[in-house]
Amino acid sequence: MPPPKVLVPAAELRTFTTALFAAAGVSAEHAATISDVLTWASLRGVDSHGASRVPRYLELLDSGEANRAPALAFGSTSPAVAVLDADRAPGPVALTAAADEAIRRARASGIGAVGVRRTVHTGAIGYYTSRIAGAGLVGIAFVAGMPNMAYPGVKGAAVATSPLSIAVPAPDRPPALLDMATAGIALGKIAQFRNAGKELPEGTAATADGTPTTDPNLAKMPLPLGGVKGAGMSLVFELLTSVLVGAPILSSFHSDDPQGRVHRQNALILALDPAAFGNADEFGPAVVGTLTALKGLTRADEVSEIRYPGEGSAAVADRRTAEGVPVAAKVWAEIQVAAEKLGVPAPV
Repeated sequence: MPPPKVLVPAAELRTFTTALFAAAGVSAEHAATISDVLTWASLRGVDSHGASRVPRYLELLDSGEANRAPALAFGSTSPAVAVLDADRAPGPVALTAAADEAIRRARASGIGAVGVRRTVHTGAIGYYTSRIAGAGLVGIAFVAGMPNMAYPGVKGAAVATSPLSIAVPAPDRPPALLDMATAGIALGKIAQFRNAGKELPEGTAATADGTPTTDPNLAKMPLPLGGVKGAGMSLVFELLTSVLVGAPILSSFHSDDPQGRVHRQNALILALDPAAFGNADEFGPAVVGTLTALKGLTRADEVSEIRYPGEGSAAVADRRTAEGVPVAAKVWAEIQVAAEKLGVPAPV
């Protein structure tokens, strides 16, 4: 029998977590941004990146790994491109700012590309590409982080579970939203399996030395999605983000530099204006036509439902908005302990 969960109204969860981050010393604006990103993930069923991350974000702030009052600084030598030095800002703060800057530049130049260096845990990157899609543009995002995943032929962790997200706006429908990691399973998901007392799927995780395991208590790192394919994607994402903005992570992590193990992440956010590629008025209807054609294909069986990426999580968000967000009892207890420590009243 799965452990019990606490059902929290989405608005209360957002207000409560915003108050927690503000009490932890983050500005009101940044606290609301962090809470928005985590609540978005919880609403869409991405529980590994939702409320369950609140205690970890508070730890990052308390330890100083994440900067409570970052000085975000944009630099640019091209109208369409900018680099954001995040000054160790929490990822939701840095990447939201980067997405908004990418939107602004795309509207002026047809494309906006913003590299982000020196941020801390970006959260569910589908939030940022969805934000771009909400502005009527195509959003693309890559993230590179600390090596925590196996690589073929290497003993131990070699590369990061670097994610990719693409969001395409679809008029009167949820956007087509691809949001995936280069790992077969996220680290947060491994913790969820551990908390639920369930075995992991075959081929998704390994022990510290790289031996595959289905025991979540022994699993220390994910295995790459599709073997060499996921590993290769992770490596090139490091090149497209960290190396591109002059802040390599992988080579520094595996060097003798003691700073190489300091937690940090980098990202690349892209916004594309469909109008720059042709007739903008035709793009939206063509997207909807493509999705409609997909959903109209012959089903493999009576029970299979044909969905495009992002459609299922959008339906979950509608349901959880109406019914409340389920939070694991263990996670909720941890959040309540943090709330008591910070003097923030928890929802009744």
